[in-house]
Amino acid sequence: MTTVAIVGCTHAGTFAAQSILQAHPDWDVHVYERNDTLSFLSCGIALWVGDHVSDPKKMFYSSPEALASLGATMHMEHDVLSVDVKGGSLVAKDLKTGEESTLNFDKLVVTTGSKPVTPPIPGLAEGLEDGRVKLCKNWGHGLAIKEMAKNAKRVAVIGAGYIGAELAEQFSEIGVQSVLIDGLDRALAKNFDKPISDVVEKAFTDHGVTLALGHMVNEFRLNDSGTVTVVTSEDEFEVDCAIMGAGFLPRTDLFAGQLDMLKNGAITTDEYMRATISGESEPSQDVFAAGDSATVFYNPTGTYDYIPLATNAVRQALLVGANIVEPTQKYMGTQATSAVQLYDLSLAATGLTQGGAEARGVTVRSTTLTQDFRPAFMLTTTPVTATLTWDPQTRKIKGAQFLSKQPDVAQAANAVSIAIQAGFTIDQLANVDLLFQPNFGQPVNYLAAVAMQAVAEA
Repeated sequence: MTTVAIVGCTHAGTFAAQSILQAHPDWDVHVYERNDTLSFLSCGIALWVGDHVSDPKKMFYSSPEALASLGATMHMEHDVLSVDVKGGSLVAKDLKTGEESTLNFDKLVVTTGSKPVTPPIPGLAEGLEDGRVKLCKNWGHGLAIKEMAKNAKRVAVIGAGYIGAELAEQFSEIGVQSVLIDGLDRALAKNFDKPISDVVEKAFTDHGVTLALGHMVNEFRLNDSGTVTVVTSEDEFEVDCAIMGAGFLPRTDLFAGQLDMLKNGAITTDEYMRATISGESEPSQDVFAAGDSATVFYNPTGTYDYIPLATNAVRQALLVGANIVEPTQKYMGTQATSAVQLYDLSLAATGLTQGGAEARGVTVRSTTLTQDFRPAFMLTTTPVTATLTWDPQTRKIKGAQFLSKQPDVAQAANAVSIAIQAGFTIDQLANVDLLFQPNFGQPVNYLAAVAMQAVAEA
C-alpha cells in the first residue's frame, strides 16, 4: 500500500487529500494540521467583521470528518517537527498530549501554506503576545478580530492590500474609526494602477478612514492605558488595536536545504506540481508542493512567481491527485485574477498592472477607457473604467483592471484572464464576439472598446 504524507491542510491540503483519495481510495493518506480546523475561507474575515456573514461556520467548506470519511487518517492539532525528505519520514507532535510519533511515507505533499509577514519592528512581538496587535489569517485570528470589533473605538490596519483595505472599509461601516497604513504611496498599489487607486482612496476618506500612505511602521508602543501607539516614519496613531495585513510568506522552514526554493522560501515545482530535491537535476516523482507554500507559473511573464491566492491553491492541489502516480495533467498557470468590493465600488484585475510590469522589468503599455455600462437611453447606468495592459512588440494582452459601481464588472477580469491564457492580442480582443442587450451592456462592450482604443494607440 502506498503511504502519503500531506503536511498542512488549508485549501491546498484539503483538495490534495480529496483528489488523491478519490483517485486512490485504497492508499494510506495521512494529513497533518497544527490547527483544529481546516478549509477556512479567511477572505471572509472582513465581511464577518461588518456583519455580512450569515453563519461563520459556513466559512468552512470541508472538515476533518469529511476527509476522514474519504479514508484519510487525520492528525489535527499536530505540529510536524521535522521531515526527512530523502529518507521518507517525518516526526510530529500531538499538541494536546505532547506525544511524538514518526511516519514513514512513500510520497510527500507539501501544502504548509503561508504565514503573515511580521517584520522585526520593535514592540510587534510583545503586541502580538499581548493581543493589542493581531494577525488576520486563520479562524482563531478571525474570532479575535470579530470580538475586538465589538468594543473598539479606533483601529490601525497595517497594509493597504486587499486584506487591509477590506478591514478598514468594514471597520468604517460599523462605526469604528480606522487608519490604513502602508509603506507604499497608494492604496492597493500592487493590485491597481493610479487611475483606479485614486478613486479608492477618495472613497476611504469620504467614509472617514485616515490614510497614512508612504508611512513605514517603526514601532508598536504598548501604553499603560491598554491602547497601542503605532509609530510611523511620519506620524503616531494611538489605537485600541492594530492589525497586521502586510502580506504573506511561504511557511516552508521544514524543507529549507531539502527542496529547491525561491529566495523567499517558495518551493519551486514543475508543470506537474513536482518539487525538486536539493542537489538533484530532475523533479522528484514522489514529492509535490501546492498552494501558498509553492510557486505558480505566471502566464503574463512566462516565469515562476509567488502569488498566494486560494484559487491557485485549489487548482494546483487538484493536479497533485492527477499526477501523483505519473505526470499526466499539466498546470495551465495563472493570471492571478482577483476582485474586491469596497463600499459601492467593484474592482477586479487580472495579469500585470503597469506598476507590476515595471517591478518585474517587463515593458508594457496601458490603455484606459471610461464609458457608461449601459446605453444612455436606459433609466439607470453607471461608468466603467477599464485599463488594458499589453506588450507593444507582440501586441499580446498582459493584464486588465476594472472599476465600476456595477458589480458584474468583476466578471470582465475573468474574460480577460481567459484571453491572456489563450495568448490573445489586443486586435483579437477588439474583434471577439461579445453580446449586446441594453440591460447588460453597450452595442460595443467596454472590453471591446478598450481593446479598440489600444489598437488605435499601437
